[in-house]
Amino acid sequence: MTQHTDLPSDLLPPAVRQFLGAHIVRDADTASSFLAEDAVIVDQDETFRGREETDAFLRDAGSEFEYTTEQIGAHRVDDTHWVVTVRLEGTFPRGVAELDYRFALRDDLIAELVIANHPA
Repeated sequence: MTQHTDLPSDLLPPAVRQFLGAHIVRDADTASSFLAEDAVIVDQDETFRGREETDAFLRDAGSEFEYTTEQIGAHRVDDTHWVVTVRLEGTFPRGVAELDYRFALRDDLIAELVIANHPA
């Protein structure tokens, strides 16, 4: 059964909550620790697979810009899938973006993360 209820951060699974906390402050090493060894990250149709590629993505993504990140929504899809919507404001083109971070969990770690524009 799919549940589309906005959730506060403290009700997200620990891996998701702690990953986002580290990712927001650009602590790539800590964020990486919540990924499965064979994790896949898809960001705007570019795919990063495995430890080396996902670590590089987390270290380098958005590093050329200054921006703030605010969680504006979250919901549980099922026991292993969660979606967190964030709003970015900063020095990147257009200056504002709302993105969905779609998490798939396995063994309490993030097995897949798909980052895509939030539907308008």
